[in-house]
Amino acid sequence: MESAGFKEWSLVCDALGRGRQSVILRKGGIAEGRGGFSFRHREFFLFPTFFHEQIAKVRIAAADIPVPGSTVAIRWYARVERAVRINSLAIAEALAPLHILSPELVRERFGYKGDRLNVAFVRVFEISPVWVLQNGKRFSGCRSWVELPPLPEMTMRAVLNDSAQTKLRAQFDQIVSSS
Repeated sequence: MESAGFKEWSLVCDALGRGRQSVILRKGGIAEGRGGFSFRHREFFLFPTFFHEQIAKVRIAAADIPVPGSTVAIRWYARVERAVRINSLAIAEALAPLHILSPELVRERFGYKGDRLNVAFVRVFEISPVWVLQNGKRFSGCRSWVELPPLPEMTMRAVLNDSAQTKLRAQFDQIVSSS
């Protein structure tokens, strides 16, 4: 099991962990380097962030907003089943049933620094017990990946059953192959 952490809005982490989202759409952080963003880890912990997070940019109820604190609760682990770079805004918009992001945010991410978007279809696992880390400078900055401390003992359970996962994967494959 990898010990990489993938920084993502806490609302998106929650949606992934509750089976309401199956894809990650990423342009990349400011500190991604010359090569830009890539899904360089095929497995990672979802590291919830609150910086830049805005409820107006997602399609969920305001009651679902988590509260930031001095600790970070790692609840979910993800495995990339397929990662693609899409060059079509129509395809990016067609992915709407698979995520909670607003149409405006998808268009914004797609057009930032060129018309393309990195998309990963993931399988998410709930970990037990919840892994609580002290938040600190080592996790800060506009970067997508963080190195996590040594892993504690934990168990994992798939968020979606095999049938639901297979159905969503087929939907994703159909959308991204319709260029």
